[in-house]
Amino acid sequence: MRLVIARCQVDYVGRLTAHLPVAQRLLLIKADGSVSIHSDDRAYKPLNWMSPPCWLIEEPDLWVVQNKAGEKLVITLAEVLHDSKHELGPEPGLVKDGVEADLQKLLAEHVTTLGEGWTLVRREFPTPIGPVDLMCRDASGGSVAVEIKRRGEIDGVEQLTRYLELLNRDPLLAPVRGVFAAQQIKPQARTLAEDRGIRCLVLDYDALRGIEPDEFRLF
Repeated sequence: MRLVIARCQVDYVGRLTAHLPVAQRLLLIKADGSVSIHSDDRAYKPLNWMSPPCWLIEEPDLWVVQNKAGEKLVITLAEVLHDSKHELGPEPGLVKDGVEADLQKLLAEHVTTLGEGWTLVRREFPTPIGPVDLMCRDASGGSVAVEIKRRGEIDGVEQLTRYLELLNRDPLLAPVRGVFAAQQIKPQARTLAEDRGIRCLVLDYDALRGIEPDEFRLF
């Protein structure tokens, strides 16, 4: 990783043209060859950039970054204030807290979150097209299939719908109702679920872990 802080002008020439007048900026050159120009007020988003594959041609006061399509990022250097290289090493990747497997485990342990008197039949309950996350019994003994997502979208509702169709063919289980549970549920997914008679449950991961009061919003 190379970090250069410089007063510079930047011109992009390609499918469109863009111009950044002279100002102090951070130039970021990564090991993959990408070059991006950053200011101090846009969080992670660069002002302009060139993605790999591309190559950098350096002259004393001029950098030209070009890709295979012939597009160019022309950086005119007025003054270089800092230039350093750093070896970052291998990237282990992002580890997210509250992945679907964690949510499934926690909800299975606290199944009464779904309703008083509810019991867990099995996690990863098998169907011919894959397992549904939780199979439960409600207070009256009815079968309920629960599909759990971190982010509830239409695809998740469609997935649960297919599970319900197959589960309801089993006379020992039918009728089987559905619950779509997620940390966030998109409005379109909620509308589709409710239209199909599927209940939506917004999960609070911290509350499930006991960090906050055990409060859930049911819709």
